[in-house]
Amino acid sequence: MRKQCKLRKVAGMGEAPEYDCVIAGGGPAGMIAGLLFARAGCRVLVLEKHGDFLRDFRGDTVHPSTLDIFGDLGLLDSFLALPHNRLPRLGGVFGEERVAVADFSRLKARCRFIAMVPQWHLLNFIARTAAQLPGFELRMNAEVTGLVEQEPGGPVTGVTVREEGTERRVTARLVIGADGRHSRVRQAAGLPMKEVGAPIDVLWFSLPRPGGDTRGSEPEPLLRSRGGRILVTIDRGDYFQCAYVIRKGGAAQVRAEGIEAFRRKVAETVPDFAGVVDRLEDIEALKLLTVRMDRLTKWSRPGLVMIGDGAHAMSPVGGVGINLAVQDAVAAANLLAGPLAEGRLEEVDLEALRRRRAWPTRATQALQGLIQNRLLGPILERGDGPRARRDRAPMVLRLVSSLPWLQRRVGAVVGLGLRPERPLSPERHRLTPPGG
Repeated sequence: MRKQCKLRKVAGMGEAPEYDCVIAGGGPAGMIAGLLFARAGCRVLVLEKHGDFLRDFRGDTVHPSTLDIFGDLGLLDSFLALPHNRLPRLGGVFGEERVAVADFSRLKARCRFIAMVPQWHLLNFIARTAAQLPGFELRMNAEVTGLVEQEPGGPVTGVTVREEGTERRVTARLVIGADGRHSRVRQAAGLPMKEVGAPIDVLWFSLPRPGGDTRGSEPEPLLRSRGGRILVTIDRGDYFQCAYVIRKGGAAQVRAEGIEAFRRKVAETVPDFAGVVDRLEDIEALKLLTVRMDRLTKWSRPGLVMIGDGAHAMSPVGGVGINLAVQDAVAAANLLAGPLAEGRLEEVDLEALRRRRAWPTRATQALQGLIQNRLLGPILERGDGPRARRDRAPMVLRLVSSLPWLQRRVGAVVGLGLRPERPLSPERHRLTPPGG
């Protein structure tokens, strides 16, 4: 029997919910979902526990699939006016050997490049755009602490939220959990999880760009490897956001060796950094990202659905996490916003979202696992050392680099994803343009 998510009375809260949709988490998934549900005519509240979006060491990669979504929404030109770098290709340097891995130049997309945009710029842009819609509300410094249920273990009718030291209830016809890989909503909902596992962790830090700001110049290789070490460098104009890849659980050893040893390893991996590594003042400058891959086997309960990292934690390999989360948000709006706005949302609709997004999630995690286990893991297992043979690119990357058509195929998988989503047209979704 198809069960409908009807309006339900919550003790002390009255009959009608305050919102059609409450979204826990103001990351890319939550903000895009808030924008799209509001454009579809829903009353939406996004709750973000921090006071601003200004946090470093988050994903910067906005892929062509996400840029296509902005194009569909009439927002692409405004988005590209933000400070950004463009990556028309992805490649790496192993010792002195340069390899080409992905080519976006022939994608069937509006933008044939990855836009490197600090995440706080992305989120502020979405917030400004969504704020023009009458149905959208964003509250900062508002931490979701739990779920409101009709009865224990029963249908979800809202969330509890802590603001300025006070906790209260917010009721809604649908709760969307988009509060990241450490999701409190997911924990409160008790949804079943499958651990996939990852053999690596990442230490994040920043270094000034040797020679100053060269924004707009030829993109730097994204990945550097030398002597059994791997360093990913994300160009932010006058500085690099760097990800030093380590074996799972290896952070304690790095910290025990001290900052001088770490500076030496960074300078040996990227010789150009030799003159700036002293800017790493102490070992506390390194921020650990414990890489995990997992996914929910059930994404929803009556009145609740999970998306983004809350539904599936991704590896940083390929920088696809933001874009997979955005795809979830678009699919959620396409499938759920219309029924929600019209008061006919059913459990089968929530399950339809999982069915649509589960395959691209599993397949992407499988590809990330292959890269981690077959390419990155063996490099790290070699350990430190100067022998030249350690600096050769893996055979599969040398093969890809020698075949331009294969680079374009890799570019399509990375840039567009395995099931790219596109928002419904204004005619089909009765969308109201910002300010309209």
